[in-house]
Amino acid sequence: MRFATTNKKVKNNKMTQPSNSFLQDEATAMKPHERLDYSPIITRPPLKLPGNAKVVIWPVVNIEEWDITRAMPRMASPPPGGVPPVPDVPNWTWHEYGMRVGIWRIFEAFKKYDIQATMSLNAKVCETRPLVPQTALDHGWEIMAHCYEQIPIQKIADQPAMIAKTIEVIQKFSGMKPQGWLGPGRSETFATLDYVKEAGFRWFGDWVLDDEPQLVKTKHGPLVSVPYTVELNDIAIMLTNLQDSDALFIRMKDSVERVLEEAQHGAKVLAFGVHPYISGATHRIKYFEMMLAYLRELPGVVFWNGTQICDWYESSLQVK
Repeated sequence: MRFATTNKKVKNNKMTQPSNSFLQDEATAMKPHERLDYSPIITRPPLKLPGNAKVVIWPVVNIEEWDITRAMPRMASPPPGGVPPVPDVPNWTWHEYGMRVGIWRIFEAFKKYDIQATMSLNAKVCETRPLVPQTALDHGWEIMAHCYEQIPIQKIADQPAMIAKTIEVIQKFSGMKPQGWLGPGRSETFATLDYVKEAGFRWFGDWVLDDEPQLVKTKHGPLVSVPYTVELNDIAIMLTNLQDSDALFIRMKDSVERVLEEAQHGAKVLAFGVHPYISGATHRIKYFEMMLAYLRELPGVVFWNGTQICDWYESSLQVK
């Protein structure tokens, strides 16, 4: 048995080695700063939203598939000795709480305030926990492709095959081809956006470099970068920095106050990102509900999904 296991590991290691075509794609791919020009926000023509709207709020709920046979993507319970174990049952069950309990609190919060979110979805969840994405569809949410499983892009040997499988699973489940892409942890290699555009995506959310959408160059034509966030994300706030349960609510209030002021000179996009095993926890959910209630009452704010933002931005470019 020991020798069989060792041989299997060697075989799997060979299978995960990058192909020559991938290495060539990486060598010829544009670097991020080559995909878009430097553009100070103060020099751009102002963007305009319909009616009296000034700011788009983009709510994103991240739904992930964690494989118990791999090291866990994140940890609430650091392992003894600091070495990540496999299997990591304590942290797998922490994530699973979000899928069994936390997500239903989040669904109810959005429903209460009549807000439709974007579900950033590992496609495998359609196969393992289909009630979660089905409930999102029933509530009018958009599905954004978020890889097949929660694995950093850099660890995937064949990105085009993974992207194709992700599209296939989500399209078969939902009846709709996803329009937007987000890498796990916003991860990319230099060639990822070329693969994403080639697969037919119109927009992506990996970049957190602006308050307005941007056109990004790829080998197969432009992609729209819809501004996502790390500052208004419960991973950075609650898990990485271990801040208080109301920290996301406080940050959101401060952020939307500022962008509403700055939007007098042009419309802005403000995203927030949450995870059911974090924001859906018992001690945080009431502050999440308070945040949605606060945002719902603000004048000049609209709640859009990623494709609505992409459509609006592309139409604004045509007007210009």
